[in-house]
Amino acid sequence: MSTYMAKAETVERKWYVIDAAGKPMGKTAVAAANILRGKHRPEFTPHVDCGEYVIIINAKDAVLTGNKMTQKYYRRHSGYIGGLKEVQYKTLMATKPELAMELAVKGMLPHNTLGAKSFSRLKVYAGAEHGQAAQKPETYEI
Repeated sequence: MSTYMAKAETVERKWYVIDAAGKPMGKTAVAAANILRGKHRPEFTPHVDCGEYVIIINAKDAVLTGNKMTQKYYRRHSGYIGGLKEVQYKTLMATKPELAMELAVKGMLPHNTLGAKSFSRLKVYAGAEHGQAAQKPETYEI
């Protein structure tokens, strides 16, 4: 008996909604990364993009456990001398909660073209409203 290998052309993609309100950001990001990757499917194949679409709502209400709000920083560098920019997560969650959630999910995906393709299927919203009602997304419980 041979092992079944999924083909990218035959994968049927569904849409899922994850509500992040009151849930830890890491657990929400893990659930989203698994769906984007397709690891929840029985026909998962590591080298094939067999993931699905994910919508994360209420990103502003996600919880960071412990002292991460004050001790964790989002850092980026411009490439120039002295070009390091740091933003505390307390500030980041107040101003751009979508970016904080996207960074958490992106770090859990593979760092190659397969991960980039999976990441493009992620939609994150700070509030409870989203623009993908026409796709009839299913709710996904963490």
